[in-house]
Amino acid sequence: MSFAIEVPGEAVPLSPQQVYLALQSAGSSHQLQIQTGTQQLQAWETQRGYYTLLQAVYLDKSLPSEVRYLAIIQLKNGIDKYWRKAAINALTKEEKAEIRSHLIQGGLDEPNPNLALQNALVVSKVVRVEYPLEWPDVLTNLIKVLREAHQSSQLHLRRGMTILLQVVKELSTARLRASQTSLQSVTPEIVFLLHEIYTEKVAFWMGLLNGNGDDEGGPMDAMENSLFALKILRRLLIVGYEYPNHSNDVQQFWELSQHQFGQFLEMVTHDPPVLVSPAKDLVEKHLAQFSKLHVQMSGIHPAAFALLPSSLDLVRAYWGLAAKFGDFYGSETQNFSAKALQQDDTKDKRPVMEKLCLKGLTLLRACIKMVFSPAQSFKYRTTEVKAEQQEGVALIKSQLFTDELVTQIASVIVAKFFIFRQADLTAWEEEQDEWEIREEGGGDGWEFEVRPCAEKLFMDLVLNFKQLLFDSLLAFFQSAAKSDESSVVTKDAVYTAMGLAAPIIFQSFDFNAFLASTLVNDVQQRGPGCKVLRRRIAILIGQWVPIAVSAQNRILVYQMFLHILNPEDEINDYVVRVTAARQLKNVVDDMLFAVEDFELFAANTLSRLIDLVQEVENTDTKMAILDTIRVIALRMEQRVDSFADQIVSVTPTLWESSGEEHMLKQSILTLISTLVTAMGEKSQRYNALVLPFIQGAVAPGSEMQIYLLEEALDLWSTILAQAPQPASTEVLALAESVFPLLEIGSDSLRVVLNIVESYVFLAPQAMLGDSIRPRLMGCMENLLGTKKRELAGQVTTIVENMIRGAAEFGGDSGVTLIARDLHDCGYTEKILMGLHDAWEAHQTTGPGRRYPKLDDVVETDYFTILARFALSDPNVLMTTLGSVGPPDDVWRWLSTEWFRHFDSMANIDHQKLSCLALTRLLELPPPMTPIILERLQDYFAMWTSVITEMMTGRDDLGDNLVWQVSELTPSEGESPEDFRKRVHGYKDPVHSTHTYAFVKGVLSKLITACGGEEQFQREYAANVDKDVLEGFQKLGTQVNHDPQAFWQA
Repeated sequence: MSFAIEVPGEAVPLSPQQVYLALQSAGSSHQLQIQTGTQQLQAWETQRGYYTLLQAVYLDKSLPSEVRYLAIIQLKNGIDKYWRKAAINALTKEEKAEIRSHLIQGGLDEPNPNLALQNALVVSKVVRVEYPLEWPDVLTNLIKVLREAHQSSQLHLRRGMTILLQVVKELSTARLRASQTSLQSVTPEIVFLLHEIYTEKVAFWMGLLNGNGDDEGGPMDAMENSLFALKILRRLLIVGYEYPNHSNDVQQFWELSQHQFGQFLEMVTHDPPVLVSPAKDLVEKHLAQFSKLHVQMSGIHPAAFALLPSSLDLVRAYWGLAAKFGDFYGSETQNFSAKALQQDDTKDKRPVMEKLCLKGLTLLRACIKMVFSPAQSFKYRTTEVKAEQQEGVALIKSQLFTDELVTQIASVIVAKFFIFRQADLTAWEEEQDEWEIREEGGGDGWEFEVRPCAEKLFMDLVLNFKQLLFDSLLAFFQSAAKSDESSVVTKDAVYTAMGLAAPIIFQSFDFNAFLASTLVNDVQQRGPGCKVLRRRIAILIGQWVPIAVSAQNRILVYQMFLHILNPEDEINDYVVRVTAARQLKNVVDDMLFAVEDFELFAANTLSRLIDLVQEVENTDTKMAILDTIRVIALRMEQRVDSFADQIVSVTPTLWESSGEEHMLKQSILTLISTLVTAMGEKSQRYNALVLPFIQGAVAPGSEMQIYLLEEALDLWSTILAQAPQPASTEVLALAESVFPLLEIGSDSLRVVLNIVESYVFLAPQAMLGDSIRPRLMGCMENLLGTKKRELAGQVTTIVENMIRGAAEFGGDSGVTLIARDLHDCGYTEKILMGLHDAWEAHQTTGPGRRYPKLDDVVETDYFTILARFALSDPNVLMTTLGSVGPPDDVWRWLSTEWFRHFDSMANIDHQKLSCLALTRLLELPPPMTPIILERLQDYFAMWTSVITEMMTGRDDLGDNLVWQVSELTPSEGESPEDFRKRVHGYKDPVHSTHTYAFVKGVLSKLITACGGEEQFQREYAANVDKDVLEGFQKLGTQVNHDPQAFWQA
């Protein structure tokens, strides 16, 4: 027995033997060895020579293939990390050159196809970075390899094409123009060579298959090589040419592809079969490559597609193929018995005809897009190219989409492709959840299934050929409405078309009569397959309700949905009820929705939806049903109160059962938020249940915070908006959770600040308490100066409202307390420093002039805070100024900047606030009085400007910003928070104080304090500019129609 001593990875020297041993350990089946080997490989990642040794291990064919495979994988991963020059610990130029020198030959000589594929991927990643600048000859070298191997070595040919395929794949995704141009420059040579190889290999294996040779192994090798060549050619014809139709090589191969498409299709569909697997499988893969070429050319180079030889015949042939396949696709005699469903053995098979039919339908969609929705491009196009593209569009429109063909396509789609297959019904029974989700569709799912693709194509035809199809569709639907003999699957197909065509036939087709006479009977039918019909009726009504269902028929619609949602009816299986639940959202979320009509059915409908959401297991389906319930709650508004208990009662169970499915939790929170908004104050009864959800979702460091923070904050904000005063203990306790959110900041900071503001309105005394106030002011200081204007405004508003609350509930001592908190946390110091910088900047002129760090909006915010202090208690403001310097010195530069900034205050409310605040400072006793009166001229100019603004447009000479109200009562539909904000606004001195009267009162007291009018005139007013004083004195004349001093009026 031997013992191995494990040492730290970095202690092992880098050598070929050690690299081999580490790879061997990393690929073992023992966990400890895997961990040790992996750690060692990671430790070597940044060491010089490591990746050269990995390549050496791969190239050594005497080593086990598992070790070689792990070595090439490690090399591939390392290239992703360290090959680019800008990467940290990037490979050296010498090591790159050494690795490059073995890449191509190391792939050509590799007999193992899996290892060869990984080496090809390595080559492609290197080429993506280094072609054409650092490795300009890589493609020419590959061309040389293919030429030499074409006749001499089939292994080298296969491996060379494997490398070239991966290189072309990688370069086809390049966005740099240099890479695209370089690839296009070498494409003609590659296409010529591959065309030659492909033609020769196809001729060889077709000859053998037709009995013209005796090489048994030859056909398979030749077919594999021709398939590789075809894969490369398909990509190069798309990405290697700016205008593919200009190339003779492309035109020749395009014609060849159409000719061989017909040949190969005959070979794989011949009855009796002439091919068996694996030869048949390889021929089908050739067909798949051709169809991809045709579809990609039509989508990426639409004009070229239209102008390439025989393209219109190609599209017609595809449609002929699709129409022929339609004869076998759907059947009007579906067997709904359990035995038939169990015996169906085609559900897991997708025959080649189905795949080609899907490509044909996709090709038709691309042709319609060429004509009616051409892709817009900013790329420069010459006049000749524009004319050529217009010619292509005209060709498609006039020669392809004839009236006969369009009508035929629409007819076949409805009659054949809209009908359920036996495989569809089997999947419905066996995989109900997955089947319902797949049929619900959305996104790009139509690209992979025939019926969804046919639906998209039908919609394209209906929208773009509405005049042509209108009469035939209308007649078709009217005849179907009168017929009672159609089978279930036929009716399903007709109703599918009727739903898709609703936007163009609604004005002429009487859907309301059809609903009352036909659908109401169809939805009550019983028997095999009737569940198919019920599902389709739910979808059909969901499509028509927003368009043409009358208000009188809404009650009938609600009754039908209640019937379809009934779980006691065995026909209403899982799929039927889930589909109805999804479609009910469209029915309810409509402009003509009337709460009074739906209220009769709300209790039973919601009960069945709630039972269903607990029955389903898929998270996306649960979310869809919850969204329907949410829309119902939203549309019912206050009347949802009667049914809210049954909705909310299920949320704890859903929350617990959701586990790590956080998206479901998001839906739950959104639903509760909608209920709270709709119910208003009545929603408070759910706080004990809901608040823990919020608490858990906003908890710092929790996983739920990552996924649920946005929804939880919205719900929290909604609850506060609807909360009555006084706030409940539970709601107040949650306020503590706001501080971590303020401290860490996030993309949701705006909502967090809204929540803080809501708390200030809801419970101002609690927010002013010693446990919250200092911490909140500290958070506001941290957010002061944020670059986002909206957030900066929110911070200012919160501090403003806190100051107002302190004045209202604590008087002068309350204001002093909050001023001290703002000083202690550095808030006021930041404000004064910013304003001082602005003052200094405005003292500069000429070439040395500099601009302040604050913009005008932020400076207005800063002065707003100082104004609130001054308006509440002037002494508090002076104390604050004294904290940064002598009050008289600070006042001199601050008042200069304040009055200078006055005209920059865009909001008249802010101008009035500053006017009232500055006026209150005149109440200060000496020694501040004479210092403040140094700015008397500025005062006179300010008063004249603001008072004039307040009186402008009024005959009663009142104040434009004073809101007159006799009694404040909540308005109908007004939330409690909106009412609180309205009351708060009425109490604001800006909206309750008459500017004229306020200034007059303060100025009169000031004159008395200065020793009377004569002394005031001699010592202070005499220093004011005559024009300013005259403008100011005219205010008295304006009020009393009597020439006298303003303060005497």
